[in-house]
Amino acid sequence: MARLALSKASLHKEARQLAIYQRFLPSLDLKRKQLIAERSKARQALHETQARLTALQHTVSSELPMLADHEVGLEELVTLQRTELAEENLLGTRLPVLRSVQITQRVYSFLIRPHWVDRLQALMAEALTLRVRMQVQQERLRRLDKAVQKITQRVNLFDKVLIPRTRENIRKIGIFLADGERAAVVRAKLAKSRHLDRG
Repeated sequence: MARLALSKASLHKEARQLAIYQRFLPSLDLKRKQLIAERSKARQALHETQARLTALQHTVSSELPMLADHEVGLEELVTLQRTELAEENLLGTRLPVLRSVQITQRVYSFLIRPHWVDRLQALMAEALTLRVRMQVQQERLRRLDKAVQKITQRVNLFDKVLIPRTRENIRKIGIFLADGERAAVVRAKLAKSRHLDRG
């Protein structure tokens, strides 16, 4: 760190810096609070998706106990055809957004497969959609966590380091300048008294 210049110019410079820091700190703190709120929403959405997926798995196990029959071929009943993702810019953070999920359901003969395969196929398609949605939500949450961490570091830098350091610099410069002014007054009084003693 450079040595602090103890002058009026550096006092004005430090005062300007302090004003800038104090002007930016509230907006950084507001951004941090908004990101924390968005992270909370993303976490809630992820928990809801996980709960729906768990409920769906319970539905499959309770409604379709015949899945234990390994003689019925259930391979590739549903396949993920395509996912369409987009990105949104939320407070300077690029977050993935799931636009659509295309799932193809394999066509089969009604005479070859049991009747419950239709229900299973629909439930599997829903589960696959939920898994894709959950992956996107996990990525959103990861990016929001990273953004909150970064903005919190910035807020702490301003609040705990830059502003206190600048205030301390202003205090040191002020003390030095006040001491200099007092010394100048004392010198002037001494010079005046010497001048009067001579004259």
